[in-house]
Amino acid sequence: MKLAERTMARLTGRRGERTLAVAALVGLAASAVLSLAVAPPDAVQGQVQRLMYVHVPAAWLAYLAFGVVFVASVAYLKGGRTRWDRLGAASAEVGVLFTALTIVLGALWGKPVWGTWWTWDPRLTTTAVLLLIYLGYLALRQMADSPARRARWSAVVGVVGFVDVPIVHMSVTWWRSLHQAPTVLRPGAPTIAGSMLAALLVGVVAFTILYAYLVALRLRVGRLEERAASEALSARISGQATRPRPAPAPRTEQAPGPPVLDGGRVGAHGRTLSDG
Repeated sequence: MKLAERTMARLTGRRGERTLAVAALVGLAASAVLSLAVAPPDAVQGQVQRLMYVHVPAAWLAYLAFGVVFVASVAYLKGGRTRWDRLGAASAEVGVLFTALTIVLGALWGKPVWGTWWTWDPRLTTTAVLLLIYLGYLALRQMADSPARRARWSAVVGVVGFVDVPIVHMSVTWWRSLHQAPTVLRPGAPTIAGSMLAALLVGVVAFTILYAYLVALRLRVGRLEERAASEALSARISGQATRPRPAPAPRTEQAPGPPVLDGGRVGAHGRTLSDG
């Protein structure tokens, strides 16, 4: 854990953030050249198959993002350090972004190939469930009324929700699906042309660097948000402590009435007034 914490500190510093930004731009440019100019079009699907070089890396990076949420959640439940909760939240936000991008690109790819934007295919359905799980994770973080309770509840969801990731990946093997079987991560050699495989792997690397940059950026924003909230709370507490208390209201004394003697009251001129 200490090595992971040191690595995270280096990557999330301003110098590491700038390095990741430059590397992400270079990687995405190289991926665009390879996928658009070097790799040939698919023999069956034609040019629309080039969506694979963005669709597949986005899906794999969603897996990675939610894997980081899982590790960060376990680390928080074990040690209770706020930095792990912050990392889990940042990775979940980026993972939701990549999952939504995966679904949108899949719909754009599925329309000309399958003839429909959406179908209740096992891979599509489990991916939609995955998106809903982590949207719920982010919504839960807005509902808890204390930071400790929010972090603990979110960590539990981050651990349990990761169960859907292997289900998404294995859905094309366990159930009959419109999706093709795995072509890279499979027993035996990849069933894809070498130039296509190279373009795909470069895209995965580029998206991985982009993911690291987005997480580093979100962590810095999260630290600034926490600092601003802490300063606002401190100012509010100090303002209440130094606020002058209102002066007590002046006491008013009533003029004493005429003395009462046995058998009657004393008049204004000192005469006794009988009750009769």
